[in-house]
Amino acid sequence: MRIAVVLTMVPDLVEELEIDASGKALDTQWLHYVLSETDDHALEQALLLKDRHGAHVSVFALDYGDADQTLFTALAKGADEALKITPLPEGVLGRREAAAIFADVLRAHPADLILTGVQAINDLDGHLAGLLGGLLNLPFVGVTRSVEATGEGGIIVQKEYPGGAAAEISVPLPAVIGVISAPQPPRYVPVARIREAMKTRSIDTVAASGAAAQPVPTILRMYKPQAAGQATMITGAPEHVARELAAILESRGLLR
Repeated sequence: MRIAVVLTMVPDLVEELEIDASGKALDTQWLHYVLSETDDHALEQALLLKDRHGAHVSVFALDYGDADQTLFTALAKGADEALKITPLPEGVLGRREAAAIFADVLRAHPADLILTGVQAINDLDGHLAGLLGGLLNLPFVGVTRSVEATGEGGIIVQKEYPGGAAAEISVPLPAVIGVISAPQPPRYVPVARIREAMKTRSIDTVAASGAAAQPVPTILRMYKPQAAGQATMITGAPEHVARELAAILESRGLLR
């Protein structure tokens, strides 16, 4: 089985996020990017399939942010091949534009199974996995928490539904799967192994073709959340706090 894992970089929320002069996008000059959390789970799912079934795992990433670090980390964890897509169009790519570029590259590097995260923090315009499934005309299942090979040219996935419900679905290959979580947390890899991978392994580069332009939403305004109202601190003995709290709730029609 050949598995392709699509890795995407997202802004690091630990850093201070600033809005650029246009008021419609983040200021990317000093922005630090990290691997999307659900993509990390997609990689872990691929490596579990490799451990159990001897799959060949290739990882793909667009050339921005710390893509090299992310790809070398994937190699250190056990991926067999790393490919960086470059050069990219100017500006920040939306999910649909990224999907078009990834789809074009994946057509030239066919895989039995394509795994990627089901969502990302920097784009609410639909997840990448579903877009890839549509562009590649492949079966797609999203929000999965487990993928198992059947040995009969297919896979069994566990898909999550709202309310804690789940279903097991049989999917023929090739297919695209959007992973919300792997059966176990993403494996830790020591820094020494990442440095070793940087010395002994290599990242292949793949040309980003002029994929057809995709319709994208127009951002009218981007702004930081504004504090609404204020907090009321109640101090004193527990009986006093209880009476004050009850009075506030009653004044707002929350108690009868």
